[in-house]
Amino acid sequence: MSITSQELREKYLQFFARKGHAIIPGASLIPENDPTVLFTTAGMHPLVPYIMGQSHPKGRRLANVQKCVRTGDIEEVGDATHCTFFEMLGNWSLGDYFKKESIAYSYEFLTKELGIDKSLLAITVFAGDADAPSDAESASIWQELGISKDAIFYMPKSDNWWGPAGITGPCGPDTEIFFDTGIPACSKDCNPACKCGKYVEIWNNVFLEYDKQENGAFIPLKQKSVDTGMGLERTVAVLNGKKSVYDIDIFEQVFEYLDKIAPKLSREKRIIADHIRTAVFILGDTRGVTPSNVDQGYVLRRLIRRSVRFCRALDADFSILGEIAKLYISVYADIYPELVENSEKISIELANEIEKFNKTLTLGLKEFEKVAFYVKNGVLSGKTAFRLYDTYGFPIEITQELAVEKGITVDMQGYKDAFAAHQLKSQAGAEHKFKGGLQDDSVMTTRLHTATHLLLAALKVVLDDNGIEQKGSNITAERLRFDFNFPRPLTKDEIAEIEQYVNKAIVSGVDISCEQLSVEQAMASGAVGSFAGRYADVVNVYTIPGYSKEICGGPHVANTKELGTFAIIKEQSSSSGVRRIRGVLR
Repeated sequence: MSITSQELREKYLQFFARKGHAIIPGASLIPENDPTVLFTTAGMHPLVPYIMGQSHPKGRRLANVQKCVRTGDIEEVGDATHCTFFEMLGNWSLGDYFKKESIAYSYEFLTKELGIDKSLLAITVFAGDADAPSDAESASIWQELGISKDAIFYMPKSDNWWGPAGITGPCGPDTEIFFDTGIPACSKDCNPACKCGKYVEIWNNVFLEYDKQENGAFIPLKQKSVDTGMGLERTVAVLNGKKSVYDIDIFEQVFEYLDKIAPKLSREKRIIADHIRTAVFILGDTRGVTPSNVDQGYVLRRLIRRSVRFCRALDADFSILGEIAKLYISVYADIYPELVENSEKISIELANEIEKFNKTLTLGLKEFEKVAFYVKNGVLSGKTAFRLYDTYGFPIEITQELAVEKGITVDMQGYKDAFAAHQLKSQAGAEHKFKGGLQDDSVMTTRLHTATHLLLAALKVVLDDNGIEQKGSNITAERLRFDFNFPRPLTKDEIAEIEQYVNKAIVSGVDISCEQLSVEQAMASGAVGSFAGRYADVVNVYTIPGYSKEICGGPHVANTKELGTFAIIKEQSSSSGVRRIRGVLR
C-alpha cells in the first residue's frame, strides 16, 4: 500500500487508542536524570520508572511517537536502512496485557490496518540459554495467528533479548518482526539476522519478565511489562515499495535540493541529509544542546563536521547545510513545532559550527604541510595522522587526499591502532562516568534526584529568583549535575548559602507527596516545569512542603531526612548564560 509518514503516525495512534491505550507525548531527545545514555534511543527510556513499578498518571496502557537518536551505527548511515535520527512508534503495557495480546495487536495492525500480506512477514524469537528458556510461547502465538512455522526463526540472546539498560534491572526476550523484501536469499542459511537486505526489521516486541541481579541471576519480575517499537522510516519505506528509507516523503524536498547540486546518486548526499536532520532535532529540542567537546554536544559537533566534510566531497558550498536545515524545519513544522520555535537558534548554531570547522580545516592544512615536510620513506605515520584528527579535528579522509597530492601514503593500520587505543581509553572513562545509573542504584540516584528539587528551590531563593530555570541534569550514583540559567559565576558566600538552604530542608524531615493533576491544574497550583515541552494531559506533581513543587516523573524519597548531607563540589560555566553545579550527598 502507499502511505505517508503522517498517515502512518495517525493510523498507529488511532489503532492503539481503540485498544484502550492512552496517547502520551514523546519525551525530549535529551534524557533527564538517566546517565546511562546520551540521547533518548527508544520510547521506553522515559518510561523506566513506570516499567519498574511506579504508577503512570495515564494508566497501564500507553502509546506514542518518540524522537530517537542512535549513533552506534554511524558508519553504516547512508545504506538503505540506517539513520542517526528516527521516529519510533511505541506501545506499552505496564503490568496489564502480555505476550498473547501484544503479538495479536501487532499482527492485526500490520495485516489489517496496513494491509501487509502475512506471507511477507518473518518473525524471530529467543532461542533460550542458561539464563532463560526459549520463547516457545511467542512462536506458538504467531503460528496460531497464521504465520508459517518456516517463517519463525529462533535466535540467540545477541539478537532477541533486551536489557537491562544498566548492569541490573528489567530485561527479557523479544520477538522481532521483519518484512521480506522479495530479494532472493543469499544462501540456504539466510535468516532475518542476515545483512544481505532480504529482511528489514520493522517492529520489536520486548517482554520484560526478568530482573537481572548484581550476581548475574535472572529472577521473575513482579510486574511483567511489554515495550514495543516500530521504526517509522523503515515501515513507510517497505509499505511504499522503496529500496531505501531515504526515498520516503520526509526526505523528498531535501533530495530534490541536493540533486540540483550533485545530480548523481551518492552515499555522501544521504549522509548529509541524515546528519543535518539529526542536528536540527538536537538543536531544536526543548532541552536542546549546542556543539561542544563533551557528551551530547560532541556528538552534535561530529555530525555537523561530517556533513561539512561530505559537502567537500561533493564540491558543494557549505552554505547548503543551512538551507537543508530550513527544509527540515518546514517538513516537520506541524508535527514538531519546537523546531519552528527554535529555528533561529538552529540556524545560528549550525552556521557558527560550520565557521569554526572551516577555521579548523585551515589550521589542519597548515599542520599537515609541516608534518608532510618531514615524512620519511614516503609514509606518514599513523600516530601523526591520528594527532591531526584528534588535535585539529582533521578528518583522515582529507589527510589521505592531501597525502596523495604530495606523493606519499598514510600508515592506515597505525592510524587505526591509535584510534582504537583512544576509543578504549574513552570507553573506560565513559563507563566510569556513567556507572550506577538509575536502573543500577535506585536508592542513591533517587536521593540525588530528590536533592535536585531542593537545589533548584535554593537557587531561586539565594539568587533572588532572576527567572532561574533548570536547563539540564545528569545523575549517577556518585553525584548530581545540575544546569541552570544565570549570567555570572556564583560567589563563595552564595554557594555556602545554597548548601545551608538545602541541608536545612533535609534536616527538617519534610514528607514528600505526589499528586496527579492536569497540566493546567499543575500550573495554577504553582508547580514548576518546562511548560514549553510536551506534557501528557495528566502529570505527576511532587511537593516538598515549604520548599518545592515540580512536575516530574520521579523517583523521589518519602522524606527529606533520607538524603543525608548535601555539598556542592564544583560550580562552573556550562555554556553561554548557563551555569553548572556538581553536588554530592554524604
